[in-house]
Amino acid sequence: MLFIEFLIFTALFFNILSDSPKDNSIFISPLKIPLALSANFGELRIDHFHSGVDIKTEGVTGKEVVATADGFVYRISVSPGGFGKALYLMHPSGYSSVYAHLDRFTPEIEEYVKNQQYERQSYLVTLFPPREKFPVSQGERIAYSGNSGSSGGPHLHYEIRKTDTEKPVNPLLFKFGTYDDIEPVIERLVIYPINQYTLINERNSLKKITVAGGNGNYYIPSENEIIISGQAGFGIKSYDLLNASYNKCSVYSIELKIDSVTRFRYKMDEFSFSESRYVNSHIDYETYLRENTYVERTFILPNDKLSIYSDAPDRGIFDFRDNKIHSVRIILTDAHENMSSLDFKVKSRYPEAIPLSVQSRKEGIVMPYNRSNKFRAENIMVLIPSGTFYDTVAFTYKRDNGTPIMLSDVHYVHNKYTPVHKSYSLSIKPSNIPSGKESKLLIVQLSDDFIKSALKSSFADGFVTGDALTFGMFYVGIDTVPPSISGNGLISDADLSGKSELRIKITDDLSGIKSYEPMIDGKWALFEFDQKNNVLIYRFDPGRILKGSKHNLSLKVTDNKENQSFFMCDFTW
Repeated sequence: MLFIEFLIFTALFFNILSDSPKDNSIFISPLKIPLALSANFGELRIDHFHSGVDIKTEGVTGKEVVATADGFVYRISVSPGGFGKALYLMHPSGYSSVYAHLDRFTPEIEEYVKNQQYERQSYLVTLFPPREKFPVSQGERIAYSGNSGSSGGPHLHYEIRKTDTEKPVNPLLFKFGTYDDIEPVIERLVIYPINQYTLINERNSLKKITVAGGNGNYYIPSENEIIISGQAGFGIKSYDLLNASYNKCSVYSIELKIDSVTRFRYKMDEFSFSESRYVNSHIDYETYLRENTYVERTFILPNDKLSIYSDAPDRGIFDFRDNKIHSVRIILTDAHENMSSLDFKVKSRYPEAIPLSVQSRKEGIVMPYNRSNKFRAENIMVLIPSGTFYDTVAFTYKRDNGTPIMLSDVHYVHNKYTPVHKSYSLSIKPSNIPSGKESKLLIVQLSDDFIKSALKSSFADGFVTGDALTFGMFYVGIDTVPPSISGNGLISDADLSGKSELRIKITDDLSGIKSYEPMIDGKWALFEFDQKNNVLIYRFDPGRILKGSKHNLSLKVTDNKENQSFFMCDFTW
């Protein structure tokens, strides 16, 4: 009900926002140190676009974080992963701001959160305090920067969102202290055949060309003549540098022009979280997996529904069959309007009869992207919902014998280079089932270097079924091993007087940790879970346990297959 009240408040009192901010000076910097960015808005990531900017905190935690505009705290979240400790502020301009990976909040917010965690007996909480609970003024301290959640190092993740839609907006559209006069850098052009009849320099395969130039002007070296017959699309490998930072960031906009006519435009002003996974279609997913580098398409796959495209007749695909020479220009800009361009010529050639030896042979079962697809073979079934693929796929499958510790054959379900937009159902029949252990069965996915990860799985009607978000190698395994608990030197009757905290390491080798239940003196105790380091942290609280006395600690840890471990000890504090 409280969140609904926020929405009603927003609808009644906040302005309806246009695509561009009317006043781009309404926010100040969230930090009181010189601004240097390690990542920008819309930066390319596997499975999502980056929804804010990452601001460096000089390699340390504990920097003061301030409200970037007047408003109030409307949401507080604490999580072992993701944003970790995060604050959400609502502003009268119709925008909200987000501050994530925090180390801690101000004392009054910290105490409110702790009381709620004890009341709910959960470290993980999402809270919606009344809007009069924590009003803030622009520049007022609200928290301290940190490294919580899935952060890879100390920094502040900062977002600006439209309050009514929760859409993240590019913070660099606002003036809050960033400066940039460096043009984007272009490194490579990639040319893609759209079908098996397209020839690029007499071959039906993509062509990668390293570009030359600099200072905003790039070109194709003269030895790289480009001759295309049929439908083709282009891709670009590029990055942007920002002043005071050596980190390679993503460009703000890309425009493709052929013979001075715009054929594709991409601009990273805003996006919705529901469409963020389409990034796997926008990039060349296979090239990323093979080379760990991002190539952005300047054409749109059939099931790519990103809203950030415009001016894209024929989805940015051009038919080179008129025996003419075409001028191609790809223009890149950053959010500070620095621009770079790549200019080159393409010789268009009308296709003659294409020998079968030249045509690309796609072996497999044709699965259209716009319908549900099903695959069955011995001991396996794959159900793929409509809209899972970004384009029509030639689906492949093979099977190998499993090892003695596996409970099925190894099933190679298509290949890891094809991204999926939503999960698909995978069912595998085990070759044998240990008596009474049906509930412990699960589907295991193997990486190329044989690292195991488990799907959330269930057993029914002789099959183990799980939902997968990537293709690859799978088999049926079993998890009967309870989680591991290490006291990090904590032993019974330990004297912890003078200590400010205690740490316990918890790990699980397969299905993953589902829950942990810590108790001190028979009462639930607040242990922070540092998920990336698998560490539970208890900070001694004299308001909740008696100082200078003996205490009893008990901990139960459960994995996702209900295997449990216990740890108990007495200590003095």
